[in-house]
Amino acid sequence: MLAAVVKERGKLEVTDVPIRSPNNDELLVKVRKASICYRDLLQLEGYYPRMKYPVILGHEMVGEVVKAGSMTNFTPGDRVVSLLYAPDMTCDKCKLGFENYCRNKLGYSEELDGFFSEYATISAKSAVRVPTNLTDELAVITPCVTAMIYRGVKRSSPNVKDSTVLVTGAAGGVGIHAVQLLKALGARVIAQVRSEEKARVVKRFSDLVVVGEKYAEQIKKEDVTLIVDTVGVQTFFENVKAISAGGSILQVGNLDPSSSAPIRFGSLILKDIKFVGNASVTSADVRETMELEASGKITPIIGEEVPLANVKEGLNSLHEPSRVGKILVTP
Repeated sequence: MLAAVVKERGKLEVTDVPIRSPNNDELLVKVRKASICYRDLLQLEGYYPRMKYPVILGHEMVGEVVKAGSMTNFTPGDRVVSLLYAPDMTCDKCKLGFENYCRNKLGYSEELDGFFSEYATISAKSAVRVPTNLTDELAVITPCVTAMIYRGVKRSSPNVKDSTVLVTGAAGGVGIHAVQLLKALGARVIAQVRSEEKARVVKRFSDLVVVGEKYAEQIKKEDVTLIVDTVGVQTFFENVKAISAGGSILQVGNLDPSSSAPIRFGSLILKDIKFVGNASVTSADVRETMELEASGKITPIIGEEVPLANVKEGLNSLHEPSRVGKILVTP
């Protein structure tokens, strides 16, 4: 089968590799769609120390089961997505329903082969069935994008209905879907983008759009109780200015892991700010998010779709300043 293999740090090759038959507790899945994430670039740059080589890149996919191990409850023909990791479901964290904190989990495209390939062999413990009325385009972004935001919101600000929420980087693959998810949860959403061109797209989904990097002044009269930040260090100080007293900042983006921000504890303390990081989800989060998506309130925004053979071009497109939405890969 064709696959995008990371041979060593910074070296990605699209090449033929064998299809691995599933063990009794695994599934062989024909990949229907995969999705490119900024994390893929960071992995290529060596920011994920657990990454083994060689390894197939990619951690977002939707596919169809073609072979199911005898110890699974899946059958050929089932459409599934996968969590970003394979939990053991036996440790104390897993037994409490927090398999995303599993003490022995293995990450796809880290210790385990990922999904930029024609077929993927995955643990049945990481697989979640996709409802029949959910498109591949929406299903593929659920575990890493919409469900991740959903879980982060539950942890940082459980009731956002009728609240004002700011989403930074709102035109990106995460941001534009975060805006829609928050609207589906009943929030009033302010979207921050860097250009008027992106603002014209994002305003279709948000209540207000602010353009530029100095957005705190523009929304100083707003009672922003939650900020969903998809950017990282570059927006940290502006977020502290923009959040209302008693509000929460949900950090899901980190576009430049090499940089850091000196934290001014006085601002966090005096404004009584809750700061929450979130990166992963449970299978329950994925199922709950899919129920919300099935209502039709979230539209997948696909900026580009590339064939697997051209996955390098798709990765390069992440740097395009005019890009809006997600980039998909079709095997």
